[in-house]
Amino acid sequence: MKRKLTALLLCIVLFMTFSVTACADIGPKASVQITFTGIEGETYYGTLLSETRSTGPSSAWDGKSEYHHYRYGEEGRPVWEKFVSYEDEDGFYFLQEWWDCSEGNELRWTYRPPSVFKVLLYFPESDSFLVSPVYEQYAFDSYYTVDLSDLSAPLTAQRSYDFTWELISLVIRIVLTILLELAVALLFGFREKKLITFIAATNIATQVILNVALNIINYYSGSWAFVFGYILLELVVFVVEAVVFSALFRRFSEKEHKLAKVIFFALAANVLSFILGYWLSLLIPGIF
Repeated sequence: MKRKLTALLLCIVLFMTFSVTACADIGPKASVQITFTGIEGETYYGTLLSETRSTGPSSAWDGKSEYHHYRYGEEGRPVWEKFVSYEDEDGFYFLQEWWDCSEGNELRWTYRPPSVFKVLLYFPESDSFLVSPVYEQYAFDSYYTVDLSDLSAPLTAQRSYDFTWELISLVIRIVLTILLELAVALLFGFREKKLITFIAATNIATQVILNVALNIINYYSGSWAFVFGYILLELVVFVVEAVVFSALFRRFSEKEHKLAKVIFFALAANVLSFILGYWLSLLIPGIF
């Protein structure tokens, strides 16, 4: 039985290594996502003006290159020309990326957006622009909301990060992880009420610290850093739990449990909880 469990854990560790390599290949990038409210039935286009001439593959027009926008084709040339001709009073640049915001009332720059930017909107029916003050990314995925119910008012964007959902997903992750680790405890034969309570209390403490730390990492650094942080912090949690279990198991159990079995339980529980968490992050990306 122990040999089978050891083989299973080795396979899981290899899966973890492969998964991290795949994530490093994908390399998630920061994003700026803006939702527009209070406007219906109006055609308008949006972009983010940049403090710098380029970011990632996007750059300001050099005055020589031909128009070749992949998203809108030749039909988008008139809009492109309007944005190119716009002269910002603070010298911010149009990086030749823009969106038809009337389709869904949102702007999503999901690959290397400018870190310091202005929101610029163009309304073709009135041939007019609206431009915002200067904003900057405040999180790895920065969310803003812009109210366009009064087009004569200055354009302002409000931060709209969904902290409520983040709290809900945090609680869901912690509960699922603790339930999994208690199930592993039962499989290892740890069934005494006091012992189960002790294991649950230890896991609640470690999982709250782990998940809060991961939320902070994901908020500021994104999913790539999240995965690496996840592995590192899971190793720390395993060490902490192994030490705590080794020192206190006997106090909560009337049976004798070998030290190797207790440590092996801590390892199995944490590896399996890692797999559950990572699988959930792929199945339901919004949960992380």
